[in-house]
Formats: sequence, C-alpha cells, structure tokens
Amino acid sequence: MNLYICEICGDAYIGEEKPTDCPFCGARNNFIKPADEAKPITEEKIPASTRGDDRSSTRGGEISELSKNNLMETLALETRANAMYLCMAGKAQDYKTKAMYKRLAKVELEHAVIVTKLLGISMSEIKTETCADETKENFQKTIKLEDHAVELYKKFTLEAVEPNIRKFFGALVQVEAGHIKLIKNYL
Repeated sequence: MNLYICEICGDAYIGEEKPTDCPFCGARNNFIKPADEAKPITEEKIPASTRGDDRSSTRGGEISELSKNNLMETLALETRANAMYLCMAGKAQDYKTKAMYKRLAKVELEHAVIVTKLLGISMSEIKTETCADETKENFQKTIKLEDHAVELYKKFTLEAVEPNIRKFFGALVQVEAGHIKLIKNYL
C-alpha cells in the first residue's frame, strides 16, 4: 500500500495506485503526490496569532486584500453550492442522482474548508438553499452554477499573486469544469 497526499486539500489517500482525482476535493491527479513529495497548500499557513497580528499570511508571503476578497467570495459560493446540492440530493428521484449530488455537496464543502484554512478563519453557518422538484431543472441549475464558478475561478487565478492561492484557484477551475461534464452526461 502507498500513501498519497493531495496538495490542494492536504488529505491523504491510501492505495496501491494514485487516484485519478482526489476523493476528497476532486483535484486532478497532478496535485496528488507521494506523501514524501507533497507540499499541501493548506499546510503553508502561518496563523496570525503566532505572528501577533491579524493579517493573513502564508510562508510565501502575506495574502493580498484582493486574494482575501476572492477567497471570501469563493467561501460564499462553495457553501451555497454545498447547500444547493444537498437540497437536490433530497429531491432526487433515483439513488444514482441522489448519490451524485451528495458527493458533489461533500466536494464543495471541502473547497470551503480549504478556504477557511487558507484564511485562518472558522467556518460560518451554512444556510439552507432551495431547489427544484424536477431533476432536469436541477441539472440545468447545476450547470449554470458550475459555469459561473469556472469563470470566476479563472479570473481569480489570474488575479492571485500568491503561488498557493493561484494553485488553489487553478485546481478549482478543473474540478468545477469536471462537474459540468458530469452533469451534461445526465442531460
């Protein structure tokens, strides 16, 4: 057995071979490394409390105000997606669709957790969201939500001056684009 670590979420995977995608955050396998080689972006955080101030910082430098704002917008989007997908799972008419939406909800929540680690903040309460009763309508809403996320994260990737933040947003672009591809298989 081998131990692999995702450089995006920092979670470990135990198996014979490296997974295609991180089973926790969905990052592509180029972000999954043998444990001895992994440098998770979430482990680069230096808590403000140990520095004696309230600024966010990584070992590569401080997090810019723009990146902080982009990360906060990401946190809001990812927690909303988590709640939306839980609603959609609850209204799914077959087990396969329900299981898919539950998995998507977990992935989006993991993205939110990563943001809290990067910023050194606590997770706020996640509000419930409403969704349609019809599966096809929920699929269409999912594609719209994921399209918005991809475009937003592309922008945030270009704006990030911090290597770890840029890496995070680049990984999110790939993950959310994969969600679109998955849902289009259902339409």
